[in-house]
Amino acid sequence: MARRKYKGIDQLSGRDRLTVSLMVVIPTLIVVALVWLPAVASVLLSFTNWDGIGPISEVKTIGLKNYHDVFTIYPPFWPAVQHNLIWFAVLFLIATPFGMFLAVLIDKGVRGSRFYQTSLYMPVVLSTALVGFIWQLVYSRDQGILNAATGGTTDWYGDSSVNLWAVLVAQIWRHAGYIMLLYLAGLKGVDPSLREAARVDGASERSIFFRIIFPVMRPINMIVLVVTVIEALRAFDLVWVINKGRNGLELIGALVVQNVIGEASRIGFGSALATIMLLISSVFIAIQLRIIMREDS
Repeated sequence: MARRKYKGIDQLSGRDRLTVSLMVVIPTLIVVALVWLPAVASVLLSFTNWDGIGPISEVKTIGLKNYHDVFTIYPPFWPAVQHNLIWFAVLFLIATPFGMFLAVLIDKGVRGSRFYQTSLYMPVVLSTALVGFIWQLVYSRDQGILNAATGGTTDWYGDSSVNLWAVLVAQIWRHAGYIMLLYLAGLKGVDPSLREAARVDGASERSIFFRIIFPVMRPINMIVLVVTVIEALRAFDLVWVINKGRNGLELIGALVVQNVIGEASRIGFGSALATIMLLISSVFIAIQLRIIMREDS
């Protein structure tokens, strides 16, 4: 690309204009085709009775009936909401502080910190489904490490009284590494002079972190909150590979798939569930964007 002293697209050559246009148009078309069109289609289908079998011309609009049925006569919905809330609470109250603690230790430069950082982040790059299979080695009733060590016979993935908590342990193992990396990036960006000034004033390491460093990382804290909420809402893979979100592992994401591609094939009803998830996620994303724009202004 030829270098020019002028600013603005009007001064670019024809080849440069084509390059810039392609760099803008192609990603935009991909996002519209793969994100916005499916999202809008899901919202529109949520007001219909389409079962995915008949022609689209025979689809009837039924208004808010799907939403009414979700909240009133669909038994798995409220247990799924409860499980998603538990999922969020466990990630926010256990996995997030644990990930923060790991980030602080690694930031202090403990011996072998690079090895620990790589090892703890490794579960994040694995698919959630693969994480479920890995933890099957721990939870298997007949050949699992946990039952072998304790002499028990509990079916940790099958017993509805314990399977949710067993799955959450696996989710914590994965989520803590992601949170660790986010906070580690935030800690690297904190001005070292703030810590030195606090030490000179006689502040303890605990006071330095909670009264100086932690407030400075407010943007990271907001990102972590939004990521945790979305992670709790999109929880699906782990429970699907175990029992397809049944028998104590009902989650909203699993209910969406059950209705859209399951035996019932109720695409309109499943789209209503997906739209509910979209609305909840949008609230937290809007809050994050508002905070970011307020800080930039």
